[in-house]
Amino acid sequence: MFKSMLTRRNALLAAAAVATSFVLAQPAAAVTPEEIKARGKLIVGIQGDNPPWGFVTSGGKQDGLDADIATLFAKELGVEVEFVPLEVNNRIPALTAGRVDLLFATMAMLPDRAKAVQFSKPYVANAIVLIGPKSAEIKTNADMAKFTVGVAKGAAQDTQVTKNAPEGTTIRRYDGDAASVQALVSGQVETLGGNIFYMDRVEKARPGEFENKLEFQKLYNGACTRLGEKEINAALNAFVDKIKANGELKTVYDKWMKVPVPEFPASLEGIPFVAK
Repeated sequence: MFKSMLTRRNALLAAAAVATSFVLAQPAAAVTPEEIKARGKLIVGIQGDNPPWGFVTSGGKQDGLDADIATLFAKELGVEVEFVPLEVNNRIPALTAGRVDLLFATMAMLPDRAKAVQFSKPYVANAIVLIGPKSAEIKTNADMAKFTVGVAKGAAQDTQVTKNAPEGTTIRRYDGDAASVQALVSGQVETLGGNIFYMDRVEKARPGEFENKLEFQKLYNGACTRLGEKEINAALNAFVDKIKANGELKTVYDKWMKVPVPEFPASLEGIPFVAK
C-alpha cells in the first residue's frame, strides 16, 4: 500500500516537473498597451550605470535621457513607470524572458539584434569611438594593435572594436560600461571602445589626458519590444513621431545631449521599424 502511494506521489511530482518546464519554455506573453493600462504600470528595462543615457543617482533615482523618454511614454499611456536597471549583456534576455515590458536602454539598432527584438523608429543618435591618450599616435585602425583595448562585453563598441582591430590586438571585455571606463582610468587598459559620451566620464576622472581617436560607426537607438508584439510597437512608433513633432524630444536632447536633434533615417537596412 505504502509502495503504491509512493509510486503515485513520484508520478505526480514528475508530471508537475514536466508541466513546469513546459511553462518556463514558453515565450513571454505579449504585452499590449491596454494590458499595461489595466496594470497601471509600465515596466522599463534601462541601463543603470551609463550616463547620460541611463544611470542611478546618489539618491537612488533612475535618471538620464532614456529615463526621461520612458517617463514620457508612460505618461502617454496614462500609467506610472517602473525602471529595472540592466547590464549591457542582460538587456535582451530580460526583455525576451518577460522581466520587462520594453527596453529604453541605449539599444543601438543593429541587424543582428533585429533578429532577436523588435525595434521602434529611432529616437536618438550615437557614434562608436576609440578613446586613447592624447599623446598616443592613433590615426588608423592599424594603430590599435599597439595598445590594449577595453570594451563593455556584448555592446556595440565590442562589436566594432572586434571588427576593426588588427589581428592580435589585445581586447579586454568588461561587464558593463562603468567597469570598462574604470579599466581605462585605472590603467588596466590603454585605450577604450565607447560611445560619444564616454569622454565626459573619462575627463572627470583623468582631466586632460584622453581624447576621441577614431570613429567606427554612426548609430541610432530605438526602443525594443519582443518580436511580433504589433500593438505596443505601433504605440511606440506613434509616440516617437509625436515627441519629434511637438518639441518634447528637443527638450530632452537639450537637457542631456547638448546638441541639435539630428535628422533620423526613414529606414535602416536589415532593421524593420514595424512589427510583423
